[in-house]
Amino acid sequence: MTSKPPGSGPSNHLLRVEPPGSGSERDLLAAWLDFHRETVLIKVAGLSAEAASQHLVPSPLTTCAGLLRHLRYVERWWFQEILEGTEFPPPEPAGTVDAEFTLPECVDLDRLGAEYRLECAASRGVFARWDLDEMSRSPRRAVSCRWVMLHMIEETARHNGHLDILRELTDGVTGE
Repeated sequence: MTSKPPGSGPSNHLLRVEPPGSGSERDLLAAWLDFHRETVLIKVAGLSAEAASQHLVPSPLTTCAGLLRHLRYVERWWFQEILEGTEFPPPEPAGTVDAEFTLPECVDLDRLGAEYRLECAASRGVFARWDLDEMSRSPRRAVSCRWVMLHMIEETARHNGHLDILRELTDGVTGE
């Protein structure tokens, strides 16, 4: 079953799959995370680079594009770096606190969205290979695959709330 986001605006062309009402824990975790991942993309759809980079709240980190960049990074961090123990260079600009929120001068929102989709696909691949109770390989954090999935649902949903507010402040588009 799919649903269009309510409200009007450029995001209505995207569809997302409603999570099922029942199923295995594994299937429900995957479905809910995918639902929230797609919601992120719905929230930023149709924004210009300028609008997506606009600072609408006091935090210099909280822009639509900055949140998308951050979510792209945390997908890699939790699934590939923490669960699988793969090392990657830190996000640019290196040595900057909260660098994954920092935007380059020219934001290409389509590219950023495509990169986010690629990281989500890589995360799905990691999740497919792991048992829910299996513990992370990284010495940085001892957490189970289940913990990572629950955390990513929470984090993605929380930032969707931020994106809700920022999008409404940007152009009045609302949705769930």
